[in-house]
Amino acid sequence: MAYYRPYTPPADPRIVRDLTQQQEELRTRVRLEPLSQEPRFIAGCDSSFPTPETILSVFVVLKFPSLELVEKVYQTSTVELPYIPGLLSFREAPNVLRAYQQLHQKPDIIMVDGHGIAHPRRMGIAAHIGVMLDMPTFGVAKQKLTGVYQDPDVAKGSISPLTDKSGDLLGEVIRSKDKVNPLFVSPGHRCDQATATRLTLACLRGYKLPEPTRLADHWAEEFKKELR
Repeated sequence: MAYYRPYTPPADPRIVRDLTQQQEELRTRVRLEPLSQEPRFIAGCDSSFPTPETILSVFVVLKFPSLELVEKVYQTSTVELPYIPGLLSFREAPNVLRAYQQLHQKPDIIMVDGHGIAHPRRMGIAAHIGVMLDMPTFGVAKQKLTGVYQDPDVAKGSISPLTDKSGDLLGEVIRSKDKVNPLFVSPGHRCDQATATRLTLACLRGYKLPEPTRLADHWAEEFKKELR
């Protein structure tokens, strides 16, 4: 996800408390497990904020493993919440879910531009929408949100673990292209780390980003032109 972080006054403590409680409840519903079968369709999901008041969410659906584009949709709406650190998924998810409902070809798994369980409360946007849709999801993020890791080797395909301070695995840090900054891959819901990593690597086509999220980002820029 493209994070827009304008200055906003501190959020109402009651809202923060309520959303944190909701996030903790959602966390209890997360299941990390391998897929029951190989996906036939994989979606990419990305959200951005064209203006401080507007969110744009995009889904693309690709055949797997050919990665042929099958469908692309977008949804815009007015932002319903201010930016609150650690609770960004509540700002993005309502519009993401509305975009998902537009899809004619539903995917078998969703790759989200953002984090899965690699989040301070283990509930990044990929985990959030996975639980809400009860769909297999995983996150592919460009920046670390939490955890510690050793930089992977500079060659494409190099991997190192992302862990919390106790050593528990949060995700994996993947070099998706030679000598570029790595990606942070973590399972969201109904997906495990091995699946998230394998599908990320399988979707690389010479760019830093895997095709589902790269195309979601590309079409987000195209759709923004229609909104101007």
